[in-house]
Amino acid sequence: MASVDRPYVLGSDEGRAMWFLGNLVTVKAAGAQTRGRLTVAEFLNPAGFTPPLHRHLEEDEMFYVLSDTARFLCDGEELTARPGDFVLLPVGLPHTFVVGSEEPLRCLQISTPSGFEDFAADVGTPALERRLPDPGPIDPAALGHTAARHHIEILGPPPTLQP
Repeated sequence: MASVDRPYVLGSDEGRAMWFLGNLVTVKAAGAQTRGRLTVAEFLNPAGFTPPLHRHLEEDEMFYVLSDTARFLCDGEELTARPGDFVLLPVGLPHTFVVGSEEPLRCLQISTPSGFEDFAADVGTPALERRLPDPGPIDPAALGHTAARHHIEILGPPPTLQP
């Protein structure tokens, strides 16, 4: 990707791609391109996916839904998002989401300040193929330690949400 102060265009399949908790994450803009101000990543989450309940201690997290639906739970509120919807999850608030059961969720994830891309890289692996893999088992303790190094607290398993 380009460095700071240089414009660029990335095609739909371009950007730093990695597998992160069974999701395909393609970083479109990272701290290196935005002077640490924000990260923009395209996510492809498998149907039914839900991350652990967690909170970011330094970043606001936003989602712009491109296809399918998701239900977000943030600080006790349940929010349903469909294509074209925007979701804001403010810093410090516990949250999770569940992807609809029919097809993968495709969305842009924006976090400010930047840094989420480093967490995803520390947990994930480079994506050599762009199809959703079997994520295999996730070690909750290792995930929690890595998250803590990136100012994210894993608060527990996701609450039960219906897609």
